[in-house]
Amino acid sequence: MILRRSFRAMGTDVELFLAAAPGAAADRALDAAEAEFERVEALLSRFRPDSGLSELNRAGRIDASDDLLAVLELALDARKRTCGRFDPTVHDALVAAGYDRTFEDVAPEGTAPAVAARCGGGVRVTGRMVELEPGTHLDFGGIGKGYTVDRAAAILSAAGPALVDAGGDIAALGRPDALGWRVGVEHLTLALENAAVATSGRDRRRWRRDGEERHHLIDPATGRPAASDLLRVSVVADTAVEAEVLAKSLFLAGEREALAAGVPAVLVTEQGRVAIAGGLV
Repeated sequence: MILRRSFRAMGTDVELFLAAAPGAAADRALDAAEAEFERVEALLSRFRPDSGLSELNRAGRIDASDDLLAVLELALDARKRTCGRFDPTVHDALVAAGYDRTFEDVAPEGTAPAVAARCGGGVRVTGRMVELEPGTHLDFGGIGKGYTVDRAAAILSAAGPALVDAGGDIAALGRPDALGWRVGVEHLTLALENAAVATSGRDRRRWRRDGEERHHLIDPATGRPAASDLLRVSVVADTAVEAEVLAKSLFLAGEREALAAGVPAVLVTEQGRVAIAGGLV
């Protein structure tokens, strides 16, 4: 039997699926997976003034918690591997673009000049101590959500095959039947087992300022919302964190480079054309 639970967290709809018999053990696993979203969001949200991330952005230097340190190290490694396309120091560029509050509270229309903000700021980690270069602030955005999805899936899977979906960031562990967890991506149906999917695109979190459309995917090279010939990218990877990193970097790369990268992905161009990459069928 597939048990299901839905709730809101991290500014999106979250669904938990567990292949298990109803009962106390399954309920405890669902409760624990849901609680993990609240716990990690309270630590990593830039919109919560009492979070560890907000404290770091204010003070510029803190003794980091285990989760903040883990996500920061994942993000810095991703920045290195993607040659800066994935960058946790896009905070100020997001604010400059108009994403200065939770997305539910971002006005769909408004006036504000288009301003670029510096990205690529320095971050130093010494043991548990994290120090930001002056003028540098962090946003964990997608990678924080991917991290939480991976953790929640691991918690849930202790009670049986599990899938966690947080607004399209998906992690599936085990399989509920011979085919695995079925997930729809554009016109494909993927069968997932011990795999993850993430989507990055400019068609969901977007708004307009001074008649110009803006979105949340910042190009660190320009400090502004990215100009790409892609509308969205969905990537299949081993973990939700890795899928997040690859989806963002392929979106910035554009169609030609994304197709050549060999990453299992579904690309949707700005004209609506769908392209399949990396051997997905």
